[in-house]
Amino acid sequence: MAATLRVDEKSDIDQPDAVAVETKSDGSAEGPGWTVEEETVVRRKLDWQLVPTVTILYLLCFLDRINIGNARIQGLQEDLDLHGYRFNIATSIFYVIYLVVEVPSNIILKHVGPRFYLPGLVVGFGVVSIATAFVHNFEQLCALRALLGVFEGGTMPGLSFFLSSFYKREELYFRIGIFVSAASIAGAFGGLLAAGLSQIPEWGVAGSQLHTWRNIFFFEGIITVIAALFAPLILPQSPETSTHLTARQQWIAAERLRLEHKAHAHEKVRPRHVRRALLNINNYICAAGFFAINITVQGLSVFMPTILRELGWQSLQAQYYTVPVYVAASLIAIAVSFISDKTRKRGLYLAIFTFLGITGFSMLRWGQGSQLKYAAVWLCALGAFPGGPGFLSWGLNNAAGPAVRAVSGGWIVTLGTMGGILAVWAYLPNDGPSFPIGHTINLVAQICVLFLSSFGIFYCLRENKLRSRGARDHRLVGLTEEEKIDLGHLHPDFRYMS
Repeated sequence: MAATLRVDEKSDIDQPDAVAVETKSDGSAEGPGWTVEEETVVRRKLDWQLVPTVTILYLLCFLDRINIGNARIQGLQEDLDLHGYRFNIATSIFYVIYLVVEVPSNIILKHVGPRFYLPGLVVGFGVVSIATAFVHNFEQLCALRALLGVFEGGTMPGLSFFLSSFYKREELYFRIGIFVSAASIAGAFGGLLAAGLSQIPEWGVAGSQLHTWRNIFFFEGIITVIAALFAPLILPQSPETSTHLTARQQWIAAERLRLEHKAHAHEKVRPRHVRRALLNINNYICAAGFFAINITVQGLSVFMPTILRELGWQSLQAQYYTVPVYVAASLIAIAVSFISDKTRKRGLYLAIFTFLGITGFSMLRWGQGSQLKYAAVWLCALGAFPGGPGFLSWGLNNAAGPAVRAVSGGWIVTLGTMGGILAVWAYLPNDGPSFPIGHTINLVAQICVLFLSSFGIFYCLRENKLRSRGARDHRLVGLTEEEKIDLGHLHPDFRYMS
């Protein structure tokens, strides 16, 4: 007799999920009515449909964000007279707008659905990238960087929430890890692409000649728009509308999430969901960790070409030297996310990898010699890049209910994006070529990540023990069954992932 999954109402103390999974024979009234093998087939089909598409979209998002760093050393700074702090101002404007739109964008996404909304955002920032190829002064650059923030602001939290609507908690980090690792791939690909595009001879019409750094923005924007226009042909609106699944598989894909989250997938965002997300302590632990990680990830992404050029390499050579760093960081981030999902642990791996970043920034701050500092850049990237998807997944895992997850994802990324603003001002022109202030700021950020991830583990384990002892059962007193289900992560049966 084939085994089917049964979802218990109560977890034991060791189970980090909100539910425990056991086996039960077919025909049981309590069994959901599908086999483990059927669920595996559904998950794999979704993987092939969703993960590559989402990864490509975020790769293009990050590519259009960081190409300003590549363009800077290919003549943008001189052509637009970005003297003093003008480059830092232009890049920080992007992050200010970016963080303002994240939560509203996710609420809109929850109402209208992802199939056209997410690709629409990608088309938007692709068009902005094309337009940046034609700017002629600092003011125009600032305006377009602000507009870029409008479109890109909803992309990362939107894609993360999108995946959380298709995958169970113990499946989510690996998938988010893959698509967020596109940031690393974008860095590697961006360096190679920028080097190649900058060598295209000057072309265009009179008054709008394209060359060197202008080619980087123009052609990368064209690639982005074309890819985004094809995305709605692949992305489904919800699990039960995936054309890659049979009717029964669509039902399994939707029902397995309903059983795990004890909530309706199509619930609308209400004020109580917003309050619940804003008052979730775990969200602030993850947001603070994301903030600290973002200082390093965004700082390296924008300033790595500049840092390497200051070590003595020419512009093109510096572009090429960024490539292996990003490739290695991408592979490590994916490996960490895979292991984290298999072991159902989050904070442990976030804490461990901070030691690479702490070592790397210590070497950059006090070490001597270009080869040693280049090795230090490797350690910094390997230590930091797994952190972004780690903290975001941790927050989504511990926010129950689709509406609460939508707000939580946007809120975590909103607060975390402020780290990108600090990153922009960590590496100032008068701090080069050694950048002691910038490296010190990043060193402190990595130490903070170590503390936050350790505290997050303690908080989740303590809360789970309290719930197992019945210390939160009073929350159920006087509630109807519907109100009990609506408690989400506040429900005494819910267990935090640590």
